[in-house]
Amino acid sequence: MNFTIRGQHIEVTDALKEYIDKKLGRLDRYFDTPPESEGLVTLNVLRTAQKGNTNKVEVTIPLPGNVILRAEDRSDDMYTSIDSVLSKLERQIRKHKTKLNRRIRQDESLKGLFVDEGANASVSPSTDEEEDELQVVRNKRFLLKPMDVEEAILQMNMIGHNFFVFSNIESETVNVVYRRNDGKYGLIEQE
Repeated sequence: MNFTIRGQHIEVTDALKEYIDKKLGRLDRYFDTPPESEGLVTLNVLRTAQKGNTNKVEVTIPLPGNVILRAEDRSDDMYTSIDSVLSKLERQIRKHKTKLNRRIRQDESLKGLFVDEGANASVSPSTDEEEDELQVVRNKRFLLKPMDVEEAILQMNMIGHNFFVFSNIESETVNVVYRRNDGKYGLIEQE
């Protein structure tokens, strides 16, 4: 698998490139044939007033069947962030493999995407079996009150949540506002 490595506010050194290639190269063992798509690795140094510099690593890997693996991590050390992103990607691959084994056994194009773990002893199974279970633990029902985006943000802040689902009075569609990691807000709209 090939990766394009990009740096924002950081010079990507040969040592960083080698470390990323070595670590993310471990993902190849999860696939029968490594995907031909090219992954994107973005390294970023965020300067904050409170903590100083924070290192952020984002990895996006498009796979066949409209599957996209994406992980990001922030820490004080770039190498620690890379290791954490690798762990997150490995968990995602195991989740997707379990999901494919359960639901898409008949579709041969996706069935052969991931390596059978019984055939490859070097791939350790997930220790967190409950992590692979997709289980709904709570169900809420409510009426969507028509409101504008600003009112939805105020409602979200009043109830102390990170997101809020509402009926947009202007577009007459269901939208979601959410609080971003940078403290600003995002809006998800239907097409």
